[in-house]
Amino acid sequence: MIDSAVAGAAPFLPVRLVVFPEFAHSAPVFETAAELIDKLAIEIPNEHTHRLEQKARAHDIYIQSGSMLEFDPKWPGHVFNTTCLVGPEGILYKYRKVNTWIPYEVHTSPHDLEGYDEPFFPVADTPIGRIGCAICYDWLFPEAMRQLAANGAEVLVRVSAYMDPWGATEPMDWWTVINRARAIENVAYVVATNQGASLKHYPPYSWPGGSQVVDYDGRLLAQASPGPGERIVVAPIDVSALRHERASRRGHHMLAHLRTEAYPVYQGHQYPPPMENEEEISYERNNQLIEEAKRSSKPST
Repeated sequence: MIDSAVAGAAPFLPVRLVVFPEFAHSAPVFETAAELIDKLAIEIPNEHTHRLEQKARAHDIYIQSGSMLEFDPKWPGHVFNTTCLVGPEGILYKYRKVNTWIPYEVHTSPHDLEGYDEPFFPVADTPIGRIGCAICYDWLFPEAMRQLAANGAEVLVRVSAYMDPWGATEPMDWWTVINRARAIENVAYVVATNQGASLKHYPPYSWPGGSQVVDYDGRLLAQASPGPGERIVVAPIDVSALRHERASRRGHHMLAHLRTEAYPVYQGHQYPPPMENEEEISYERNNQLIEEAKRSSKPST
């Protein structure tokens, strides 16, 4: 698919960034973190990232990998939903999903690990622009994209497996609504890739695809047709125009207008409620924590 994207666009414009969807390398088909670690999780770097590095060097491109189930010996008993930005020079960053899709995902959020000392929202300064990434459910939290933008990101990458009925088709189409809103809120380009998988292969869900590129004013520059199967969508990104816009804009510059002290909701801890460090993450435990968090988040009277 990388070769096809580069060759197909070559007569018109050079492809410099390629993005794959969530779980493109492995899907969480087991119910516990222990099973995922035993049967699917891998350390990074690995054979997948090595092959992506070879393609990045061959084509002089940057590749946001599909997500992998990552095991890190530094954090035994935990599995991360991780994507890597890979360039000709190797891995530029790893992003581990901060807002896991609870209660169903049993991956660990780095936010929940005491002593975690790596950046939650890394941004890579590359020759084609400053790139940051977040995964799927992360995007329903405007704070995640705002932090990437605050860290300097000009291109916000969404690696996603966003399923029906909230996906890329009317009447809900959360996919497009969120992508356009985050682009507008952060005066940034959005490159969003989504799984296209049918119900018969992955019950009880289907994934509608619809990968798209959005400019900093929320305009759809390109969009794949929704439905299962492989698609390649290509669109131009003009980082110099974005930088000019950020430098010259006065109105609708939300990054500059942010009144941070107005939001005390972020000054206290919310999720997860206190839990034992050695407690295994499970669907049942996630549900318990969600109920505790809902009770604690009710406004006092």
